[in-house]
Amino acid sequence: MNQKRRFWILVIIVSISGFSQGMLLPLISAIFEKDGVSSTLNGLNATALYIGTLIVSPFMELLLRRFGYKPLILYGGALVFISLMAFPLWKSVVFWFVLRLLIGIGDHALHFATQTWITSFSSMDRLGKNIAIYGLSFGVGFAVGPQFVPLMNIYEGLPFIVSSLLCLFAWSFVFFLKNEFPENVQMKGEDVGFWKRVTLTSSVAWAAFLGPFGFGFLESSLNAMYPVYALRNGANLVLITQTLTAFALGGILTQLPLGMLSDKIGRRAVVLLAFGGGTVFFLIATLIPVASWWVVFAVFCAGMFIGSAFSLGIAYMSELVPKQLLPMGNLLCGFFFSIGSLSGPIVGGYVMEHTVMNYLMILVILLAFITVVLLFSPLFMKKKEALD
Repeated sequence: MNQKRRFWILVIIVSISGFSQGMLLPLISAIFEKDGVSSTLNGLNATALYIGTLIVSPFMELLLRRFGYKPLILYGGALVFISLMAFPLWKSVVFWFVLRLLIGIGDHALHFATQTWITSFSSMDRLGKNIAIYGLSFGVGFAVGPQFVPLMNIYEGLPFIVSSLLCLFAWSFVFFLKNEFPENVQMKGEDVGFWKRVTLTSSVAWAAFLGPFGFGFLESSLNAMYPVYALRNGANLVLITQTLTAFALGGILTQLPLGMLSDKIGRRAVVLLAFGGGTVFFLIATLIPVASWWVVFAVFCAGMFIGSAFSLGIAYMSELVPKQLLPMGNLLCGFFFSIGSLSGPIVGGYVMEHTVMNYLMILVILLAFITVVLLFSPLFMKKKEALD
């Protein structure tokens, strides 16, 4: 199978995965709310997805090197669609927590393998574009997912069944792919162990991990804490919903252009552009009354810049690390995204209790990332050259 067909099969798989995740979060929250489950328990149940990711992260790279890309995608996808199909069997907070945990594990296996495979076979002049398409496909799927939540009004288990069947359909394409393995990591003729790979990858690319971390932190804190902050300051639910949608839409619109631009002028320049633009528009948002529609416009513009942080971070990482360390680099990108997603609502809640500037923590993270890229990027390239 040629490289182009393989790429689009991987993109289809990721888009359906995004759809299932986008549907699952609001669907289960709505069902629990209807059944009178407390908001605290509802929120804790939602963390299962990220906990599953963190549990399995230390083993993913080792499994990929042992079995290859195709088996990891097959097992991850199977775990996702079987778990989705199991939701209607028994409605229980604990049972659904376990199922979401399993989906987190399956999704991480699927994303890690597809993401690493794409970065491994993409040429440097197409890497930014390919990773942008990858991120865009997930984002569009994630945005479409909530539109299927109303199916619960027909039958509560129908959205789970539809999502499971779509995942099964996408998963079936994987059988047409030929399995491949990542390159072995050797130094001075000897294999390099797991923790040594972690150290080597982190030493040359730790700045790139701030992109996935920052995006996870930003996305989760905005969705979890911004509605609370806005309601306390006089905004209505329609305005809040439009603000969150505007951020997602801004990221979708510019994902591909920014990725292609990074192929033309370099990852570092576009990363600085994205985080610099995001900083400016989030700063503007702090100066506008929360109940104003201008906030929607400011957050939309911020999303146009910062909504590509995850894919730009992956592309930047892929440029910084030697090819044989790409699996570890992709693993660490996913790990830091999960850490950001888990810490965002917690830190956001703390900051909100101690300052009126809800965007303060976002601005601090963006400015820290810009500073690191400006000061340390020449050093990272020298370390990569030494490893090569």
